[in-house]
Amino acid sequence: MKISNIRTVVLGTPWRNLTYVVVETDEGLTGVGEARMLNHTDALIGYLTEAAPNHVVGSDPFDIESLVHRMYNLDYGRAGEIVMSGIACVEMACWDIVGKALGQPVYRLLGGAVRDRIKAYANGWYTVERSPEEFHAAARTVVERGYRALKFDPFGPGTMELDHAETMRSVSLVEAVRDAVGPDVELLVEMHGRFTAATASRLARLLEPYDPAWLEEPVPPDDIESLAKFAARANAPVATGERLHTRHEFRQLFALQAADIVQPDISHFGGILETKKLAATAETHHVLIAPHNVGGAVLTAANLHLAACTTNFKIQEHFNDFADSFVKQVAPGNPEVVDGYFALPTGPGLGVELDLDAVAEHPRQQANFNLFKEGWEKRDTAG
Repeated sequence: MKISNIRTVVLGTPWRNLTYVVVETDEGLTGVGEARMLNHTDALIGYLTEAAPNHVVGSDPFDIESLVHRMYNLDYGRAGEIVMSGIACVEMACWDIVGKALGQPVYRLLGGAVRDRIKAYANGWYTVERSPEEFHAAARTVVERGYRALKFDPFGPGTMELDHAETMRSVSLVEAVRDAVGPDVELLVEMHGRFTAATASRLARLLEPYDPAWLEEPVPPDDIESLAKFAARANAPVATGERLHTRHEFRQLFALQAADIVQPDISHFGGILETKKLAATAETHHVLIAPHNVGGAVLTAANLHLAACTTNFKIQEHFNDFADSFVKQVAPGNPEVVDGYFALPTGPGLGVELDLDAVAEHPRQQANFNLFKEGWEKRDTAG
């Protein structure tokens, strides 16, 4: 079996465009991968246009290690978010093909299940006014939907510092959410890499009464030394990693014991197997993995297969019960979240099938996500 062609299609939402990569073979089997590229969709498609004849077409989809190695190493230039996302989409699609060819779910080809269900947390639920009343009401809908964990960013626009008024407003939002969900639901607090270690540490102290289950990306993602400084002061677990794109970028983080949970994004990290390799390294440092996932159903499926077979997996991010829920219908087949958990996938390959007609109903949009723009939280959401 050989890869004969790859195609890209884009599904639009008001704040993100989702790129699907369909990999076709000469035996008629197809597979699909997915990535969400914030503001860089054309760059991803452009890379794949060149990579297809150079590395992909003519390859055996079973030879995933070889294909990823060629795409990563043979272009000479250092791979970053664009290249690693292109690799990931093709790699996911190859696993989909292999699973379909063998009649097996992907996780059974990666060592088999180590759990019988997959814990999930909700994101995308707080696209409301930044007031305690609105956050309280929105958080209630999350627990009513059955989730036992939810993530949110209570902070307004700001870089490095946060003035006193915004600090108090942000703390009041966390207080309101804790009041809404009660003591037994996990609150995951997102900082989106805005702050200095000193500012993040002050905020962490103010949030301690509300018992955050983790503090995510407190400092910019390229400043591992500041992250280690923050982690040494924090009483809550520290999570980060969605904006690190290769295993090599995590070496310093592990060496400095700068995080308790790593959050690679499969779609920006070279795919399922690359992420599983990182998980194995994390486990040798007694670090958990909770993959970042702001994608649609195909990317969620890839995450579920990784979670099923990864021993140090913690919890899975999921947007699409609250943000743009129609994207689930573009690739049906995933289990639903019930009482806070996904069941294991059951279909062969990734277990979902891309509906190209459904994608066509939601054409690409001129989405321009800007976390630091005043009023972003009213229209958009984030990872």
